[in-house]
Amino acid sequence: MENIRNFVIISHIDHGKSTLADRFLELTETVPKNKMRPQYLDMMDLERERGITIKMQPVRMNYFFEGKEYVLNLIDTPGHVDFSYEVSRSLAAVEGAILLVDASKGIQAQTVANLEQAKAQKLKIVPVLNKIDLPQAQIEESAKEVSGLLEVEEKEILKISAKYGQGVKGLIEEVIKRVPPPRQDQERNKFLRALIFDLKYDPFKGVIAFVRIFGGEVGEGDKIYLLQNKISGKVKEVGYFRPHLLSEEKLEAGDIGYIATGIKESGKVRVGDTICLERFKSETMAFPGYKEPKPMIFASFYPKRPQDFDLLKEALAKIKLTDPSLTFEPEAKEGLGRGFRLGFLGNLHAEIISERIGREEKLEIVVSTPSVLYKIINKKGQEFLIKSAADWPDPAQIQESLEPWIELQVFTPPDFLGKVLELLDIFEAKKKTMDYLSRERVVLTYEAPLRTIITGFYDKLKGVSQGFASMNYRFLEYRKADLVKMEILIAGKKEEAFSKIVTKKDAQEEGKKTVKILKETLPSQLFAVALQAAVGGKIIARETIKAKRRDVIAPLYGGDYTRKKKLLERQKKGKKELKERGRLSIPSDVFFKVFKAQ
Repeated sequence: MENIRNFVIISHIDHGKSTLADRFLELTETVPKNKMRPQYLDMMDLERERGITIKMQPVRMNYFFEGKEYVLNLIDTPGHVDFSYEVSRSLAAVEGAILLVDASKGIQAQTVANLEQAKAQKLKIVPVLNKIDLPQAQIEESAKEVSGLLEVEEKEILKISAKYGQGVKGLIEEVIKRVPPPRQDQERNKFLRALIFDLKYDPFKGVIAFVRIFGGEVGEGDKIYLLQNKISGKVKEVGYFRPHLLSEEKLEAGDIGYIATGIKESGKVRVGDTICLERFKSETMAFPGYKEPKPMIFASFYPKRPQDFDLLKEALAKIKLTDPSLTFEPEAKEGLGRGFRLGFLGNLHAEIISERIGREEKLEIVVSTPSVLYKIINKKGQEFLIKSAADWPDPAQIQESLEPWIELQVFTPPDFLGKVLELLDIFEAKKKTMDYLSRERVVLTYEAPLRTIITGFYDKLKGVSQGFASMNYRFLEYRKADLVKMEILIAGKKEEAFSKIVTKKDAQEEGKKTVKILKETLPSQLFAVALQAAVGGKIIARETIKAKRRDVIAPLYGGDYTRKKKLLERQKKGKKELKERGRLSIPSDVFFKVFKAQ
């Protein structure tokens, strides 16, 4: 174990993690030159198209240094705040972390957030400045920022260009020198003790657990036991990540690898569980596991074709296996049929999941507008969580309504400070602190209601700062808010799918916006259709879709006018009967268009 180094790369989004991982793979000859491609560890097409890492990816590399062969287990991690749970799980499996900072941008929000997580795990931090080849790189200024943040001398900060490979060899050797090997005093024992940090499913081998071995060893044919879920399995295969799965005879203490559990029920294996040998289950202590992430926003997913409900359920279960931060439960809405209410860590998380369902499962879905988790206290003092407008109780039963507030951290260059402050005011944020990290970086700490931040704040922040500002947030608490349920009526009938929870002061504006979108989206009928937004039975906004015109007298040429009048009267009567006959049929694609526009 003295020759093993387990470490991760952490940074803000787009600071060069995947590029640095590519250079490591080339330098250690883990991947043959003829098979190398950019962003090699980003396994999904979606990751390479967007240029971001969504899933953590482990890889085992070998490197000769000072006459010894070292095993380097690297886990490449995402940088976006919505995928911070991926980072937290990977940190529990390693002893060290490369903190990567873009020299042209300096320290940004997620850099600090990931660093705090790494410190909490007591990992050895190796600070690195990347992109020193860029003409706009501010090497000295960025080095001072990192030095101040980590409280280390500037000479300890390594400077590299991952794109051109400059300094990468020296970085690998510094990782070997600085990152400690796995702790022997705790890990050399006779009992298998493995922590599951990720999962995938194989139809032949069952659930494949990505594990860090903290004690003992495991091999093919061993009978294993999951301590938290209390389920047994027989190992089909064990091996390493190269980065594809490469089977080996056994995994030993200090290794990072995979165990094909042979368990076919995906819901019975969870991230954070402890694997031990079945015969030693009573003598093995379970790991505390991971702190379960709380969904920050919710959205409904409905299949466009009702018969695809079971396929959608299977698709969500499969994604849930690889993304434990996702939550989902069944729900049904008139006009949409059966679907699911999903919980996400943020808007990008929701967007990625919807794209994955479309790409990986070839399913067309309708996605509702994301909303946050509200809380109400009724007249009896009982507390209820509200995930959607359909759960909103009778206003007469509500004593108090509350909404989630977050602590928002924004990093921006001073040149854009004025515009960023104006934006924060628009989004109802309350200032806490403003500090200068350096002459080139201002850190703003604000408190804000989460509902305002999920409605396009990130995109607007990037817009006003020309892409230089960054943000991170964490949940604070629930605070009192004057909330109401806004209902939408189409031709006098309530359409629950379009209902929303809004603040009382924003209700009229939201109502006008929604009925206007509906007017532009709904197809015309043979009769006029009233579109109304209402709160507590009071109409607060209205639009009307004019009746579709059909010239029934066009075929008549000349003759008595009474013939034309009879046809017009018959048409008028027919339209009235059609309107009174019942409910207006709304095409499913209208729901999709309205949710997208909001």
